[in-house]
Amino acid sequence: MTTPSHRDMILDQFSRQAVPFSTSPGIKDEQALRLIVEFSGAGPEDTVLDVACGGGIVVCAFARVVRHATGIDLTPAMIERARSLQAEQGLSNVSWKQGDVLPLPWPDGAFSIVTSRFAFHHFLDPRAVLAEMRRVCAPGGKVVVIDTEASPDVAKAAEFNRMEKLRDPSHVRAMPLTELRGLFPQAGLPAPRGTSYRLEGELEALLGRSFPLAGDADKIREIFAASLGDDRLGIPMAREDARIRYAYPVAVLVADR
Repeated sequence: MTTPSHRDMILDQFSRQAVPFSTSPGIKDEQALRLIVEFSGAGPEDTVLDVACGGGIVVCAFARVVRHATGIDLTPAMIERARSLQAEQGLSNVSWKQGDVLPLPWPDGAFSIVTSRFAFHHFLDPRAVLAEMRRVCAPGGKVVVIDTEASPDVAKAAEFNRMEKLRDPSHVRAMPLTELRGLFPQAGLPAPRGTSYRLEGELEALLGRSFPLAGDADKIREIFAASLGDDRLGIPMAREDARIRYAYPVAVLVADR
């Protein structure tokens, strides 16, 4: 269970981020969504749960393919945004639940595919969440985790997480790929198969949809500028005129239940 202080930070951040996060071009990128749905092997008989579903983008992407898709999220503003997206897309095979993810409020084996995107770096106990995802996934189903990868270099990963914590105080820790993969056997799942994509964007647009504490936006600009020279964040980036563009590596991991 999240502690009250961490829970409060998530509610604060994502109540404010509900619209800007959900409407960000990188977050709603159709090519990335198509990759996730196809790599999961989803089909017309599947029932899907998206854990920490945010504004419902992944749920709605699956709903176009599967029998039914469900999303759960802690933040009421995100669920409200998800309902709006469902209405915009004219989807009827979708349901939403506002609530925490430890424990998930469904019986064992309730879904054939259980996913979570861009949420594991917010969890205080990601292994426990993954174990809950396994529990509510039916035998023969799939468990899917999509999240930002930190660099395998310890110092670069630490600096990336420091920057992300400045940008979003509810951030806990992005993991290197080997550690993210290692959660699966710890949660009783086989080693996952994987693919990846890059979440690309521009620094000022990223800050525009974030809500750092006063003064921290300038610290983030300084970190990005320095990383152009020494790669301290361990992510691809380049300067285009006065802008800094970045590409967060994103892992897509799928394990059979």
